[in-house]
Amino acid sequence: MNEPQQRKNDLALLGFPDYREPAIRLAEAADIPYYDIGVHRFPDGESRIQLPEALPENVVICRTLDHPNAKLVELLLAANTARRLGARRLALVAPYLCYMRQDKAFHPGEAVSQKIIGELLADYFDSLITVDPHLHRVHSLNEVVPDTACITLTATEPMASFLAVTVDKPLLLGPDEESVQWVANLAGHHGYDYGVAKKTRTGDYSVDVKLPAMDFDGRNIVLVDDIASSGQTLVNAAQKLKDQHPASISVLVTHALFGDDADKSLHEAGVQSIYSTDSVLHASNRIELSGLLVPTLGRIYKGNVKK
Repeated sequence: MNEPQQRKNDLALLGFPDYREPAIRLAEAADIPYYDIGVHRFPDGESRIQLPEALPENVVICRTLDHPNAKLVELLLAANTARRLGARRLALVAPYLCYMRQDKAFHPGEAVSQKIIGELLADYFDSLITVDPHLHRVHSLNEVVPDTACITLTATEPMASFLAVTVDKPLLLGPDEESVQWVANLAGHHGYDYGVAKKTRTGDYSVDVKLPAMDFDGRNIVLVDDIASSGQTLVNAAQKLKDQHPASISVLVTHALFGDDADKSLHEAGVQSIYSTDSVLHASNRIELSGLLVPTLGRIYKGNVKK
């Protein structure tokens, strides 16, 4: 575990090894000290967590929560320990927030994981900052994480600015009706053309996408979504688009979970380029979120964060 930097104020940011580089970028952009959280995993899967011996009153823990099961346990161990070491106000920066998709019991006996995980985080953190959480029937993160100052950011502006210097006159395409507001927001930053497809899902890896009635011929199509997990929706959309003779097909997502060689499947379906934010570490990362997150830290910790 690295030695803490010289304390400049009464605020510090702690990061885990698996998300160290984005956490350091955030700390440097905010001009606050960075501390490593030491993690040792035993052969049976248990984790030993080690923090610096003394902490200031205000502490931010930065950890994205893809592959969440082990990460959540380690996060709660760190949060509890931070309190014992002097932290009085504890904030979580989780660029990707896990377990947000299961917001109701779709079948008898199912756990509503969104509510359970939200209440668990509320027990440990005073503030929560996240980016483009996957909310549908719930319209505010404050409903999910009670009695906690929740700040929900969207990456649409930095993503739109990235497209402005990367893709010539892009036509944005959302994969399903649930994405319409998010895609419209992204398109609105630079006046991009956009459309939204219709999706029918029959399983985790089985979807069918119906393209909107638009002219895709010769256009630079960018398939955009907030989260890509199996990637099958994007693969199916790309396969349908190939028959429309576009000039190019790209994919742009906030959270690049991309399991089961999804990026390989996308390229085989005709996608030339895949772009994502650094909310989840992936080879496609092109858009850093530190510039988006710093002003929010500044609002929470006035006087301790570089403006």
